[in-house]
Amino acid sequence: MATDRYTSPLSERYASKEMQYIFSQDKKFRTWRQLWIALAQTEMELGLKNEDGEPVITQEMIDELKAHADDINYDVAKEREREVRHDVMSHVYAYGQQCPKAAGIIHLGATSCYVGDNTDIIVMTEALRLVRKKLLNVISELARFADAYKELPTLAFTHFQPAQPTTVGKRATLWIQEFLLDLEDVEHVLDSMKLLGSKGTTGTQASFQELFQGDQETIDRIDPMIAQKMGFSYCYPVSGQTYSRKIDTRVANVLAGIAASAHKMSNDIRLLQHLKEVEEPFEKNQIGSSAMAYKRNPMRSERIASLARYVMVDALNPAITSATQWFERTLDDSANKRLSIPEGFLAVDGILDLCLNVVDGLVVYERVITKHMMAELPFMATENIMMDAVKKGGNRQELHERIRQLSMEAGENVKKRGMENNLLELIAQDSAFHLTLEELQAGMDPARYVGRAPLQTEKFLKDAVAPILEKNKELLGVKAEICV
Repeated sequence: MATDRYTSPLSERYASKEMQYIFSQDKKFRTWRQLWIALAQTEMELGLKNEDGEPVITQEMIDELKAHADDINYDVAKEREREVRHDVMSHVYAYGQQCPKAAGIIHLGATSCYVGDNTDIIVMTEALRLVRKKLLNVISELARFADAYKELPTLAFTHFQPAQPTTVGKRATLWIQEFLLDLEDVEHVLDSMKLLGSKGTTGTQASFQELFQGDQETIDRIDPMIAQKMGFSYCYPVSGQTYSRKIDTRVANVLAGIAASAHKMSNDIRLLQHLKEVEEPFEKNQIGSSAMAYKRNPMRSERIASLARYVMVDALNPAITSATQWFERTLDDSANKRLSIPEGFLAVDGILDLCLNVVDGLVVYERVITKHMMAELPFMATENIMMDAVKKGGNRQELHERIRQLSMEAGENVKKRGMENNLLELIAQDSAFHLTLEELQAGMDPARYVGRAPLQTEKFLKDAVAPILEKNKELLGVKAEICV
């Protein structure tokens, strides 16, 4: 590791090796060569001929290009780029040095965006597939957690104030549902990704009009044949020199959506850890604070939130770039794209690995959850208590007012005097209710107050989650490695 220069924490600390390779120089330049081979093959298959009627491209040339598709002579390309200040032409030159028979037909009829933009689409598509895979695994782990705790009552919160109870598992389904929405978005964008194809300097395919002597039917076959060779179904039907930068915006917005879902879940986990109800994994030798040795900080969840904010803000970059492109192209997108797209993916990759790690090791403290529940349950049980008292001859309106007054008194006892919640005792002492303390306590089963939460969880996992996981079962089983 270089210690005398800046290195990105996304590669040093957060993103997986798999995602880093997708955005590596090696992946980029190997893809360039695959695209040059696809172009040359297409031109050969379409019968490109010279003025004498002889083939311009031969199978021998194609074989030579294929033989050197992966052994890139980076030293030659770098030296050439110092001279000509053009990365594409430097690699055309370097490839030609290895393939002397094919040197003259490499990049024939293409512009720089043929390799640059098509590679960007290919790389983003591959990266989206990895994101989809990890997203499915997060959903799977959360589904396992939700199922395990679908019946465990817990305080629900609105405005972070105690509200009608839910279950630990039901709360987890809320996280899953947001990730399912993200999965839908990822799949939609993946299904709609198309290559740029080879359309020339302003998107008019003028160079191919010249090469193929105006044969429109032949020219129409170029893009579909290149797409098929590169594993795509279609190319965008029209373009300027580049594919529309709105594509980058769509991709970045999907990443931002995943980041937002992960941020919401991580916030909930951080709050639950403060309450000592649920805790993220904490390793045996992990240090929570340099000063306070007793502390167990939710640092993984905090890191999720931190990276997520970066991704959500990063989504503005492609949007602004898309909005400010002039006519058929301007180059003010290039430097921005080199940062915003790879780093958005690397950050989301790190976020999903952290989510996997956290959810896989979540610790649930059932006794603390029950203690908090029982401290608030008397307030929440008042409607049932009132109905029981009416059955014994009480007046509903009068009882409602008495409960209101007694609840206020019990609340003051807790907040001002530091007492336990004594609402049940106060109700038992009030003759209007005709209920004993034992009868009141018998009704304090938290499971009575969670509504349909267990059933909702069960049905959601069965109907909404299980079919998706079954369909993608070959992608499940990923375990995340956290660097720090």
